[in-house]
Amino acid sequence: MARVDHIGIAVRNGEEAVRLYQLLGFRLTGKEYVEDQELWAYFLEGDDGSRIELLEPTGGVIAKFIEKRGEGIHHIAVEVDDIKGLSEKLKEMGFRLVYEEARKGAEGTLVNFVHPKSAHGVLIEILEK
Repeated sequence: MARVDHIGIAVRNGEEAVRLYQLLGFRLTGKEYVEDQELWAYFLEGDDGSRIELLEPTGGVIAKFIEKRGEGIHHIAVEVDDIKGLSEKLKEMGFRLVYEEARKGAEGTLVNFVHPKSAHGVLIEILEK
């Protein structure tokens, strides 16, 4: 059974963006540097368990995303039970994945992404905790 884990939002300044979401009622639950992705991730959570991940780049693909498209929604993350099995099934069905195999993500997760060209224009992160 899959569930939406979080929405990832690309921002230029994470500390500044956190203030807005705190005013909206979200709690900052953590901050982590993800070296492989060259970004700071700020984790926010609402009272109902909804989560937002703010992505502040220090380089890499998020910096390129902001340069090309500006700040905004970058991806929707879906938690899955078996990322390896699902990745294989997606590839067999012709979906394009960003990575050949899942990689280490923030908060100790394994992650991969379904390319937006295969997912109706939306970057979908699949993650296993």
